[in-house]
Amino acid sequence: MGQSALSIIVLAAGAGTRMRSALPKVLHRIGGAPMLQHVLATAAAARPSATVVVTGHGAMEVEAAARRIDAGVQLARQEEPRGTADAVRAAADALAGAAGDTLVLYGDAPLIQAETLMEMQAARAAGADIVVLGFEAADPTGYGRLILGEDGTLSRIVEEREADAETRAVRLCNSGVLIAGTETLFDLIAAVRDDNAKKEFYLTDIIEIGASHGLRTQVVICPEAETLGVNSRADLAVAEAAFQARVRDAMLAAGVTLTAPETVFFAHDTAIGEDAVIGPHVVFGPGVQVARGAEIRAFCHLEHCAIAEGATVGPFARFRGGADIGRDAKIGNFVEIKGSDIGQGAKIGHLSYVGDATVGEEANIGAGTITCNYDGVFKHRTEIGARAFIGSNSALVAPVRVGEEAMTGSGSVITQDVPDGDLAIARGRQSNKPGLARRLMARLRAMKQGKAG
Repeated sequence: MGQSALSIIVLAAGAGTRMRSALPKVLHRIGGAPMLQHVLATAAAARPSATVVVTGHGAMEVEAAARRIDAGVQLARQEEPRGTADAVRAAADALAGAAGDTLVLYGDAPLIQAETLMEMQAARAAGADIVVLGFEAADPTGYGRLILGEDGTLSRIVEEREADAETRAVRLCNSGVLIAGTETLFDLIAAVRDDNAKKEFYLTDIIEIGASHGLRTQVVICPEAETLGVNSRADLAVAEAAFQARVRDAMLAAGVTLTAPETVFFAHDTAIGEDAVIGPHVVFGPGVQVARGAEIRAFCHLEHCAIAEGATVGPFARFRGGADIGRDAKIGNFVEIKGSDIGQGAKIGHLSYVGDATVGEEANIGAGTITCNYDGVFKHRTEIGARAFIGSNSALVAPVRVGEEAMTGSGSVITQDVPDGDLAIARGRQSNKPGLARRLMARLRAMKQGKAG
């Protein structure tokens, strides 16, 4: 049997009261992106014909986020929190008439991998009526246990509060993720009852109902770390650590040097080429691309920027949105760059702010230089030509252009364009007062001694 067309339901209705947050739980971030974004990215990798996000608590906020993440996503609401089977039922209208299979994922479980979903699809294609994702828990406390029959198929799921001592010793646990034929899934959900202490409709009940109708349920097992659900800030920290460990391993395997891997933090979309070198304590925010052979030295913070091959950055550099660093450029310590294009081979050695600027190839920006890009209302652009030399402690008041091979004298405040090849000096003329320094210091020391007496 080949794989069927696939629909995906993402359950994102939970209140997440243990998060103690006004932000809906699924919008808390892992690797700089909402958990819901991670789940939808994994869902998209399975190439579904339809994806439905079921919302509840904070519905309008979650729905707006879902549309930003994937404009093609469908939305459904669980009007009252009445359990996971009821949440899946809320998606029935959106999937009315859908052929093939439906996969159920959770918006607060951001670490499941696309390869795992493919394995579940393969098991379903091989003949299982329902496929449940399980994991071997190091500590199964609190999880529903997967109870297998003699033939290795899943006979039932037992919640811990209902388990006897023998069942509690089982370490094979339920993740909640499952796949079944779409029609089968909704038929089984229609048979679920709320005859339990919480008066809720549990998705797990469909396994036993299915078995009573002769349906065969198979378990696919994945690493426990993939199934982590986030219900508290502590869980969020654990999920972040697991995500970072996964990305670090992937970067090392892809040919990136991390001199102290455990100190480097990545975003969900960080892209780094082979033979790049990343020093200790580097933080990548969203939207960073680092080309092969570039070096990011210690204690840099980068977001929404591109760093070309052979460039060197840091230590202690900060790049904000729109920093585009050219090939073989050198950006030194305590340099901040925002909204700027830095040309090939340009040098900004230390202690400078370059915002909303274009810096030409081989230009040199001296220490303490700032581009004064903001007038309190509007941002303005500075242009620095190829091979220009900006003297230390220069202030370039935008909009302004310093031409190719032009220079500014140290300490200058440049308010007018500097033509190609010119030297601009804009500072008060120095005046020396003979002997005044000694006389002044003597007077001040005498005043200090008098007060002490």
